[in-house]
Amino acid sequence: MVGVVPAGASTYRASAADVTATLSYQGSYPTARHTTLTISRAGREVYHGAVRASLCGDLCWPAPTYGPGSANPLRVVGLRAGSPDVVLGLYSGGAHCCFVMEVFAPSSTSRYAMTEVDLGDPGGRLEVLPGSPFAAIVTADDTFAYAFTDFAASGLPLQILRFNGHGVTNVTRQYPSLLRADAAGWLAAFYAQASSHYRDSVGVIAAWAADQYLLGRARAADLFLGQQARAGHLNSLLNPAVHATVFVAHLETFLVRAGY
Repeated sequence: MVGVVPAGASTYRASAADVTATLSYQGSYPTARHTTLTISRAGREVYHGAVRASLCGDLCWPAPTYGPGSANPLRVVGLRAGSPDVVLGLYSGGAHCCFVMEVFAPSSTSRYAMTEVDLGDPGGRLEVLPGSPFAAIVTADDTFAYAFTDFAASGLPLQILRFNGHGVTNVTRQYPSLLRADAAGWLAAFYAQASSHYRDSVGVIAAWAADQYLLGRARAADLFLGQQARAGHLNSLLNPAVHATVFVAHLETFLVRAGY
C-alpha cells in the first residue's frame, strides 16, 4: 500500500492555508537520525522538536502514507473542523513492520500536540470520502495478520479511521460500498484457490467474513462458512491439523470480540 522515501532526501516541506511543516533528517534507509519537525502558522513557529515514535524511537524512517505516487512523508490536511493538521508518516523497519502516522493538531492558537496512530504492516492513506469534507485514514485491520495462518496468506479487511482530536475512531461501517468492494475482492481470492484445492484459504475468507459482519450479514456469512467447512474448503498450511469447524468457531468468536 505504501513505499518509503528515497534515501537521498534530507528535507521535506508541506503547507496548506497558513500552516507550513518542515521535516529534516540525516542518514540513509532504513535508519534516519536527527529527525526534526518544525511547524509554523502564519509565519510564527508553533512546534519544533525531535521526531520519535514508540515503535522505532528516534531512528524512524520518514515514509509516505498517502498511496501510490506519493514521496512526501509530510502532509498538511484537514482531518476535522478547524486549522489544518500536520500528518507525518514513519516506518519502523524490520520484517512485516510497521508504519506509523503522527498527527500534529493545534491544542491552542500557539501550540500543536502529537497523536500517534499505529498502522501496523498495511500502512494507510489519507483520502476524502463521501459524506465529509475531511480526510480519513484508509487502512486494513492488522490484527488479522497471523491470526489464522501465516502472514503471506492472511487477509486484512478494510478499516477506515477518523481523527477526533485525541485519537482515532473506527468508522468503517459508514462506508458499505467500500466494504462490499473489499469483500468481493476477498471472495474472488478465495474462489481462485480452488485450483490448489483450497490448501491455505482461511486467511482470505476470514477477511471476507469480517467485511460481511460489518455489513450486517453475519448470519449469511456464518451459513456460508459452514457450507465451505463441510465441503473441505477451509484449510491452513500453518495449522493443517485444525478441523474446519474449529476454525469457523474460532473465527466467529474472534470477530465478535473484535467488535465486528
